[in-house]
Amino acid sequence: MNHTPKFGADCYFAENATIIGNVITGDQCSFWFQAVVRGDVHSIELGNKVNVQDGAVIHCTYQKYATKIGNNVSIGHKAIVHGCTIHDNVLIGMGAIIMDGCEIHSNCIIAAGSVLTQGTKVESGSVYAGVPAKKVKDIDPTLFEGEVMRIANNYVKYSSWYK
Repeated sequence: MNHTPKFGADCYFAENATIIGNVITGDQCSFWFQAVVRGDVHSIELGNKVNVQDGAVIHCTYQKYATKIGNNVSIGHKAIVHGCTIHDNVLIGMGAIIMDGCEIHSNCIIAAGSVLTQGTKVESGSVYAGVPAKKVKDIDPTLFEGEVMRIANNYVKYSSWYK
């Protein structure tokens, strides 16, 4: 492992967050208590305003699946994001599991406790829930602004309290 993480401007790191290896982030990202981002076996890229909440894990799969996360993405408490692609404006709920090869298109919510099994493709504007996760509805503008964007913006604010 010959990589050192590279961070954008104005990021926040809780004292016990762990970020190692081939990790590149955009600006205004935050890594909360006991979050783990392990770019030791493949690359992990995060866009701007990504928050990795308490106890969440982001990893990848050796020689198979990198992890790529877009802008304005919230990774909920104790979620697992592994070897997948998450586009812009997505909320991954608390305790959700996103498996290898999944692709979550923009403007989506993955409900708390959901499990996206390997290779699941989530169409833009969807809300997925369950084990295994399935589409339960289209996201409406109130839910999008009131949850996806509100949480992404709030975590930028919260991080300013700790800096």
